[in-house]
Amino acid sequence: MQLTLKKPNLRLRWSFFIVGLILLALGISMTMQVKDFGIGPWDVLHYGLFIQLGLSVGTWSIIAGLTIVIITSIVLKRLPQIGTLLNMVLVGLFIDLFNFILAEPEWLPAKIILFILGTLVTAAGIGIYVAPNIGAGPRDSLMLVLTDALQWKVSTVRNAIEVTVGVLGWLLGGPIGIGTVFIALFLGTFVGKTLPISKNLLDYFIKKGESYENFNKRTLRINHHD
Repeated sequence: MQLTLKKPNLRLRWSFFIVGLILLALGISMTMQVKDFGIGPWDVLHYGLFIQLGLSVGTWSIIAGLTIVIITSIVLKRLPQIGTLLNMVLVGLFIDLFNFILAEPEWLPAKIILFILGTLVTAAGIGIYVAPNIGAGPRDSLMLVLTDALQWKVSTVRNAIEVTVGVLGWLLGGPIGIGTVFIALFLGTFVGKTLPISKNLLDYFIKKGESYENFNKRTLRINHHD
């Protein structure tokens, strides 16, 4: 049963969406602080473009996202959702912000902990921003378009895309290592846990808000004694 999107529910969904994007960018930036381990395939591409052409990693994330949005919009013959556009812009901006704030630790165990935590925070961010169903990110949209066009499994298409962009990013000088493999193998599994938790949490807050609203709308009975 789909819940009606009343204004309070819409505000709550947008809050989840924005918080999820912030956490997603934070997690990506955390893994980038220990880039010697390697980073996620898309981030390898963005970092490689940054090395070769300048600008910033976040800017290249936005440019890559915009390119994908244009392509998928042409293929699907429809305009992207506002959530997709915000995803594209905000994640790039937040990545640059957190890259400016965070610093690489010198102690090896701290690097390992930061990288693993970064992957977990990324998974949490994806789960939280996807839960309200406001708009898939550009890369997720591309994955879905290719899945329909090629009639392949989603996992097959996702792996093919990530291998392709990872190799391209590596050729551009982006960092690939054991961390890249770790993210490729486990990020999807982590998201498989965080997404249902996020959806349940969102539904809980929506139902709690509706109960509170209904309570306040009850008719007051004067001169009533229990």
